[in-house]
Amino acid sequence: MTTTRRTRIPQHRIAETVAAELRTRILSSDADYTLPTQDHLVKEFGVSYPSIREAIRILETEGLVTVRRGKVGGAEVHRPDKSSAAYHLGLALQGDKVTLADLAAGLRMMEPICASECARREDRLDVVVPALRANVEECTALVDDGVAFTQSAREFHDLLVTFTPNATVRHVVGSLVALWSAQEEAWAEALTRRGEYPSRGRALAAVRTHDRIVADIAAGRAGEAERVACAHLSAAQSLLLDRFDDGVVNASSAAARQAIQSSQRSRG
Repeated sequence: MTTTRRTRIPQHRIAETVAAELRTRILSSDADYTLPTQDHLVKEFGVSYPSIREAIRILETEGLVTVRRGKVGGAEVHRPDKSSAAYHLGLALQGDKVTLADLAAGLRMMEPICASECARREDRLDVVVPALRANVEECTALVDDGVAFTQSAREFHDLLVTFTPNATVRHVVGSLVALWSAQEEAWAEALTRRGEYPSRGRALAAVRTHDRIVADIAAGRAGEAERVACAHLSAAQSLLLDRFDDGVVNASSAAARQAIQSSQRSRG
């Protein structure tokens, strides 16, 4: 008589299967999706509590949930957003020792495309141009406040990405812009403290260039908008690269992560 041995599935494989299903639910659900209780999940999947806890830990390491301990504990769901994408990309670049100069070059290759795509939008005069012009006016009012001016000027670049029709480009280039903005805003704070922030004239020159890009977008001059945006990026980046050319992209520090998150919150 032949006996059939039951193969015991390792707990970690069960947890990965449960995590995969919960991950799919989180990513495909509405923003108000909440994770069921552990009791509910144990009954639904027919697995043990340790397997459910391990599945939730997997999701926690991915940034998809935050586990609250205590009497009012539970798992809070976080759908991925631009700041989490930028943060994890930043960690990959930092781990690979990618320099700020390399990040800057990547931006010069990709961000100007967003300016040209904005100029190709049929609704640019109603949607894109008013937002960009409002930002130019805000920047003009802030030319004497180094840190605030830098934050507002960086928002101009983020708006170009935000109004790009292609969603894939928005996410990829938006992550790069967020990483660069975090570096540039930290640079602005450091130089302001030392009284070395670039002159008012430089700030006004940047505003004039932004205004020219807006004019090209409004007129539908896609090629010119891309060309001016590329030249402007190169000039603006040189201010940071002259001091930190050998620096590596930094996303792991608490200050860098906070800068990435605050940058994305303020820009919607």
